[in-house]
Amino acid sequence: MASNKVIVTIAPTGGMAKKSQNPNLPTQPEEIAESVRRCHDAGASVAALHVRRPDDEATCNADIYRRLNDLVRERCDIVINNSTGGGVDGDMLIERPDGLFDVNFDERMKGLDGGAEMATFDCFTVAAMHGKREMLVSTTPSQCDRLAARFREKGIKPEWEVFSPAHILQDVTRLIAAGCDKPPYYINMVLNADRGFQGAMPYTPDILQSMVRLLPKDSIFCVSAIGTAQLPATTHAILLGGHVRVGLEDNLYYSKGVMATNEMLVERQVRIIRELGFEPATAAEARDMLGLA
Repeated sequence: MASNKVIVTIAPTGGMAKKSQNPNLPTQPEEIAESVRRCHDAGASVAALHVRRPDDEATCNADIYRRLNDLVRERCDIVINNSTGGGVDGDMLIERPDGLFDVNFDERMKGLDGGAEMATFDCFTVAAMHGKREMLVSTTPSQCDRLAARFREKGIKPEWEVFSPAHILQDVTRLIAAGCDKPPYYINMVLNADRGFQGAMPYTPDILQSMVRLLPKDSIFCVSAIGTAQLPATTHAILLGGHVRVGLEDNLYYSKGVMATNEMLVERQVRIIRELGFEPATAAEARDMLGLA
């Protein structure tokens, strides 16, 4: 595979944002699938998909995932990557007696039952805040082992999602060393989520470069960044030889005061890739690069 190919992932929905924040946010299977098709046509080769209930609240309901995945496959051949992170409301939350909320691990596991080629693997525990609600997103070592076993059972390739250097060096490295994935290991570094996730790192050039240096051997990496950090961080990622994720999951604005669409964000990213002398990978090329072919 030529080294100038860049995988563009579109994350169209996420588990946090609402249509009240940006009316362009697709939340139901038909509108998500249509947005993914248009993003594929614009140059995206992987779709990082969250699903919502009919009331737009978060879920990992396998039936909804299967419906969405089928609709996407009817429209294009993009690589489908389902979330095991879920979201911050709806089916994902269990209220605790102390006033905090747990993000439901068993509900998260259902993200592996929708028939995707890939799925996110968040093998860390963080405290998260959304609005005034505080949540514990727990993936203990034993829960990591449960997730890894389900990934192997389903034949799904992990997208190892990390928010800090510690996340790379702890269970990601442990599980890779234990044989829970085959190279290349695809590691998605999410930066600038530090206002909502305790322990997450902001984007700076030094932080990104230090995290790249910590990656296990035989890794390839993707960079996602929240809000205004999306554009500089993804541009930096390309220059470091990495891949990129854009979309309304991470960033609701195209520029100050201008609401984005998923398609606008992909189109801009593809323009930047080409201006830097690279080319967006096709879905077939992405499968080859990820070891899915």
